[in-house]
Amino acid sequence: MHNILVTGGSRGIGLAIVRALAANGHRAIAIARSETEALKSTAAETRGPGEVRFERFDLGDFDAMPEFVRGLRKRHGPIRGLVNNAGVSVEGLLTTLRTDDIERLVRINTTAPILLTRLVARQMLAAGAGRIVNVSSIVASTGYSGLSAYAATKSSLIGFTRSLARELGPLDITVNAVAPGFVETELTSEMSVEDRARVARRAALRRLPGAEDVAAAVVYLMDAAAANVTGTVLTIDAGATA
Repeated sequence: MHNILVTGGSRGIGLAIVRALAANGHRAIAIARSETEALKSTAAETRGPGEVRFERFDLGDFDAMPEFVRGLRKRHGPIRGLVNNAGVSVEGLLTTLRTDDIERLVRINTTAPILLTRLVARQMLAAGAGRIVNVSSIVASTGYSGLSAYAATKSSLIGFTRSLARELGPLDITVNAVAPGFVETELTSEMSVEDRARVARRAALRRLPGAEDVAAAVVYLMDAAAANVTGTVLTIDAGATA
């Protein structure tokens, strides 16, 4: 059983990733500021070789991060995988965004995953193997009005992914990214049927992918079947960018 960290693992895509990893025999360790009822239920309902654990942590607390990562190893053992999924989004034209909103986007979406990866990768170096997956977004390549600052942070993860893959590749550590499109989650369920249909019509498959589709891609990248896949970006958008 491999220990795999999933940041932002208490809801949405992160929770779907936690469920899928546990179902495939991993110990999925969800990191979030608070434990949701959905995560508690997932942990209680998980059966078989996999497990779900919860670790409370604010990824914006950079000073506490080294001790937190050391504690993870003590409590759970060596870390085999890391999924940098946690992120925040602030919508608005760049000219109207507040400085503190932009700083928060960069802090959580870019700086936090880089710092966490640095700490976890050191453990992987000692083990001589590891898997890292960064959750980006299709807006990193397509652009979207009102999300310029957010898109900048998601674009940074792709450059980070490709360069780090070259750094860590000789040590049998793979680094990849997934780029979800507009995904069926609790947030999209609040949209009107007409709005969801309009978004779905833009995709080649005329539908929205689900969070479980993103999770399946992450499970693949963590599996031995993807041992020779690194430095790539796997897009899950039902063909919206085709």
